[in-house]
Amino acid sequence: MKRFLIALLLCTLPALPARAALDPALVKQLAAEDSDARIAAIQKLGTSGDPDVLKVLKALASDSLMVTPDGRVFLMPEDKAFDAATGAEIDPVPAEYDAITINNRIRSELDNAIAGLRLLNPDRAVRLAAARELQSDPGIELVPVMGKALAKETDAEIRHLLRFALDQANLASPDAKLRLAAVRALGHDASPTTRGLLLPLTDPANEADAAVRQAATASVKAIESRLAIGDTLGQIFTGISLGSILLLAALGLAITYGVMGVINMAHGELLMVGAYAAYFMQGVFRSHLPAYADWYVVAAIPVSFLASALVGMALECTVIRWLYGRPLETLLATWGLSLILIQAARVLFGAQNVEVGNPAWMSGGVEVMAGLVLPWNRIVIIGFTLFVLALVWVLMQKTRLGLFVRAVTQNRAMAGCVGVPTARIDTLAFGLGAGIAGLGGLALSQVANVGPDMGQGYIVDSFMVVVLGGVGQLAGTVWAALGLGVLTKFLEGWTGAVIAKIVVLVIIIVFIQKRPQGLFALKGRFVEN
Repeated sequence: MKRFLIALLLCTLPALPARAALDPALVKQLAAEDSDARIAAIQKLGTSGDPDVLKVLKALASDSLMVTPDGRVFLMPEDKAFDAATGAEIDPVPAEYDAITINNRIRSELDNAIAGLRLLNPDRAVRLAAARELQSDPGIELVPVMGKALAKETDAEIRHLLRFALDQANLASPDAKLRLAAVRALGHDASPTTRGLLLPLTDPANEADAAVRQAATASVKAIESRLAIGDTLGQIFTGISLGSILLLAALGLAITYGVMGVINMAHGELLMVGAYAAYFMQGVFRSHLPAYADWYVVAAIPVSFLASALVGMALECTVIRWLYGRPLETLLATWGLSLILIQAARVLFGAQNVEVGNPAWMSGGVEVMAGLVLPWNRIVIIGFTLFVLALVWVLMQKTRLGLFVRAVTQNRAMAGCVGVPTARIDTLAFGLGAGIAGLGGLALSQVANVGPDMGQGYIVDSFMVVVLGGVGQLAGTVWAALGLGVLTKFLEGWTGAVIAKIVVLVIIIVFIQKRPQGLFALKGRFVEN
């Protein structure tokens, strides 16, 4: 019996109509010569809620809706023809027909109508895409469809988008009460787009109702206040991320300068070595481990550290150790070494910047509040800096090497007298500082261009951090780096990058005049007498 019923159903399916017929008059009106008549037909069909309308409107948008000389409208997606009103196949295909063309004005209305119909689609992805498309300029004619979709929608994200689109559309409503409610609802948003929508309504030339104008003014002020908060928080976050990179750059310099008193003008090029090491590992993973290409950053951490550390130790053993106690010669020699490293990078990798891409897990961002998105790459850099800082603190405070470094920093002669191998400590400290700079270059490669000259812009800032924080003081280096990063970002927003650099330099000069020992003073061998 069951098989008989299934067979009967299959036999009767072809006899069923393909779908309920649409209004033939509205379908025929789509081919009218008057644009207003065609737009009126699109609006009526779009607000009908009939899912079969979507096929007809999409055909009109893709130039596959045809009309015969006698006014018969049909769809022709390929080599078959189907009646636009009934959906029935037309056989044979009409001999004479033309595609119904549309202008930009009609296309705009058509896009709105199609988006409205897609809001009722059972597929969440389709509804979400349609709701996002309505964010730009929803038409007032779609208010009934959006209201119907909002009443049926259960997804929180889609409901939020629909609510915003509905309020945006109601701003053009002839009903002042609807406009007032929409203005008040939009006032809870905090985006520049919403501010741009409400700002014209504060002008009597655009809004006749005084209550709506007053509400629009209040909403604009509330949005501007939230935007200012978001902008301030964004600048603070960007400043902290910049300060994190400065910290990695200056941390190694603080160690070498504190131990040996060497003004290393090639320190910026050690950042460059670390960045190019990241570029090298990216190429290795893309060529040999493409399935794990997003993890090249993790593999680049030890490689960047070791590459920069080895280069730094080589510089110390071959040139710098012979110039201790002669600051001018050391300054000139390290400046020459920086030029050699820059030219070596140009020979090996080319003079142009190279591309170091963010892994997929470091792309995008997290939206903390409306108008404030924190990029994942900068969040990771801040976390990475804290991790490196913790390791350096453990190394300096809890290990034998750290004890020797601190002893040499405070009193080299006495440390040598009690058996500390000061020459070896100099080499190891220089390698450690160079390796930390390489980690800074790795972090910098995720937010800036990688090129032979990339380190030149950070050497002066690194020295300013060391001097401001206090020689040999990790805590001072941390506070100075983060403080300079945040201050620089705020000043750049007001004065521009060049003036901001000058202002920061003046502030540091004035501060050092008042407090030469920096933020945190350390009694070291330079002040021993």
